[in-house]
Amino acid sequence: MIVTQPVLEIYTPDGFDLWPVAEIEPFAFLPLSGSLSAAEVGTAVMRIAGCNDIDPAGDRPCRPAGALDAFLHGLLTFDHLFVAGGLRVTDTATGVTFLPGCCDGLEDWRDWHQFIDGGSLLGFGHDPVSPVAERFGDVVRLTVNAEEADSPVIELSVTQLRHLLLGVERNLADFLALTADWASGHLPDHGTLVTAALARALDSPASAETL
Repeated sequence: MIVTQPVLEIYTPDGFDLWPVAEIEPFAFLPLSGSLSAAEVGTAVMRIAGCNDIDPAGDRPCRPAGALDAFLHGLLTFDHLFVAGGLRVTDTATGVTFLPGCCDGLEDWRDWHQFIDGGSLLGFGHDPVSPVAERFGDVVRLTVNAEEADSPVIELSVTQLRHLLLGVERNLADFLALTADWASGHLPDHGTLVTAALARALDSPASAETL
């Protein structure tokens, strides 16, 4: 069985206290779905906001003074948002796992659809670890590390991958529904804006009901 999940690479800064977060091993991957606990949702929102917590430049508005507004500023004002992570593909029969690479971002997860339609090589990193997706006719081959001649691989059909990507979209939609509920309780003054920004970041537009 092959399982595909949208995952977020986690890094929790020391002393973060703007809202409750879960204890997760640094640089581990947190799967995003509708089954996360409130603390895990808080961790995910913290991480996505943190990925975009960059001092303003050019004609962008200045960072606000308050700690919460300052931390959320990039998430709420950047046109193009970055989300550390990507898609994790696991073959449960062989134990092989295809992980996001250093050049990957969950915000670009729809590139997988373009890869299926276009058939060109899709790379996610560089030396020393280079995950690569290739299409050979109706077969997709995922190479865990193209830098190694004997790298583990996962092979699946194009039809199977299309089906798995539908599951990814459902997981992201369910996660956004959770964040809407979470934000209404933890960020009541920013809830709608944060939920909309997360939907943009994950390229998974929130429904009117979610907002």
